[in-house]
Amino acid sequence: MLPDLVQYLWIAWLVLALVFVIVELVTLEFTFLMLAAGTLIGGLGTNLLGAPWWLQVAAAAAVSALLLFTIRPLLLRALHRSSVAVRTNVDALAGIGGRAVAPFVDGAGSVKLDNGETWTARVAAGASSPVVGAPVVVLAVRGATVVVELADAARAAPGDASPHGERPLPDDKESPHG
Repeated sequence: MLPDLVQYLWIAWLVLALVFVIVELVTLEFTFLMLAAGTLIGGLGTNLLGAPWWLQVAAAAAVSALLLFTIRPLLLRALHRSSVAVRTNVDALAGIGGRAVAPFVDGAGSVKLDNGETWTARVAAGASSPVVGAPVVVLAVRGATVVVELADAARAAPGDASPHGERPLPDDKESPHG
């Protein structure tokens, strides 16, 4: 019975490679792609050359390891080299402009941001409260509240800006909404 199974081992190599490719499509890390290539080159390749099953397994493992430690880092480096860090969601709100839509009482009010969202806002420590309709700039997001200051104050202090165009965050520890 064993010789019958060994003669169909090439099917097992193809199925294993297919499983690795499907898992790779889910993970997208090039790990299972290297295992699939090792399975095809090492396992199936030596099977087609008539090697015994133990040599097929050894060749598949060796080729997979070689690909994992040589080709995969090169692919990841090439993939990440062209990637630009893009701020999204709440992280993208820092630096966005807006207008005060409700009077600020005790440093708290409401602003409508340039992206169309209306947020509860707190005035940054040391900044003056904006009047309704005044332009503001978001400095930070603290939970469901944005920390803002007048847009003129943000332009008047360019030396405080970081190389990425972001202002340093205010120390807002005394805020009850922290």
